[in-house]
Amino acid sequence: MRAYPELGDIFRAYGPAYRQVYGKELPVRHLRTMGAIERCRTAELGGHVEACDECGALRIAYNSCRNRHCPKCQGLDKERWLEARKTEVLPTRYFHPVFTLADRLRPLALRNQGVVYTVLFRAVSETLKELAKDPKHLGAEIGFIAILHSWSQTLIDHLHIHCIVPGGGLSLDGKRWICFRKRFFIRVEVLSRLFRGKFLAYLKGAYRAGYLSFPGKIKHLKGKVAFERFLTDLYSVEWVVNCKPPLKSAEEVIDYLGRYTHRVALSNDRLVRFEHGQVTLRYRDSKDSDKIKLLSLDVFEFIRRFLLHILPEGFVKIRHYGILSNRNRKTKLQRCRELLGVQREQDKEKTRKETWQELLARITGIDPRLCPHCGEGKMVLREILVPQGHRGPP
Repeated sequence: MRAYPELGDIFRAYGPAYRQVYGKELPVRHLRTMGAIERCRTAELGGHVEACDECGALRIAYNSCRNRHCPKCQGLDKERWLEARKTEVLPTRYFHPVFTLADRLRPLALRNQGVVYTVLFRAVSETLKELAKDPKHLGAEIGFIAILHSWSQTLIDHLHIHCIVPGGGLSLDGKRWICFRKRFFIRVEVLSRLFRGKFLAYLKGAYRAGYLSFPGKIKHLKGKVAFERFLTDLYSVEWVVNCKPPLKSAEEVIDYLGRYTHRVALSNDRLVRFEHGQVTLRYRDSKDSDKIKLLSLDVFEFIRRFLLHILPEGFVKIRHYGILSNRNRKTKLQRCRELLGVQREQDKEKTRKETWQELLARITGIDPRLCPHCGEGKMVLREILVPQGHRGPP
């Protein structure tokens, strides 16, 4: 095993035993994700053999699983996504509000992920759009990107949405770009209370429509009286909304997006040790001045915590709203660019798409086409390796 462990090492070593104990209780998406990460970049997925056309050195490369929860498979997808976003960045400040679900809702959210996640996106998006259209705050249509995260640094469920919001919007008549009048975004107290009201109203609607389930530890909330009392108590709690200092340049915006968009619950570089049935990971303790600390977990508990953050099938965790939405990019966003004096970008359809080798060379400075042994020859495909069957879940 390499000096530092990877998530795939842990799943390959203990995944079968974990499924033997808990497999009947696990959703299919958990089983699929475990299986994909276990097989990622192994002979089970196949691959190819390359040879240097100068020195003859051989290199075997196995295929990636491309699962969106795999920490080894997000890099190139993230870079392609960021490249597309560069043409949408406007020459203005950008704000970064973060909306966090109240802790009391965590048990309900864990057992109703698809429903609660959808309600959360709706409450956040409507809060931002409604307040921005109010002349007391801006009086314009804004756009923003919303990104769902469900974890804390210790892999406990901690549901929140990061938003990246330009510091202004398109006037309601479409004739002017209107900037936020203050150096800060809408006051967090205003954001928090409207967000709380919208979320609880939509959650109540989901309950009345029969979309929520109440298994196990939350079965006491199933009755109408108990559920309404639960919601009433949540109205008395202040919900957490943070807004960080504004970003001032396109480079800062893209950097921020890169930090939050394609992140998974745990990156391999946070794993420190894996031995004797224990996993040790590095985390940042926000309650202790952001000090970096180590946490050791039993391997089954580690796997359980990681699986808490597997998204429902087909659920979209990065969403675009307002002038940045898909239907408005070619109209309202382009109008904003014109009002801000931004020249029209070259038609992307006429530009040749970058290969993954070219993209990797550009972002890392390492060209995978060059021989790593002699540094002069080019690696040429010699043989396709077919998948070697497979073990574990589909």
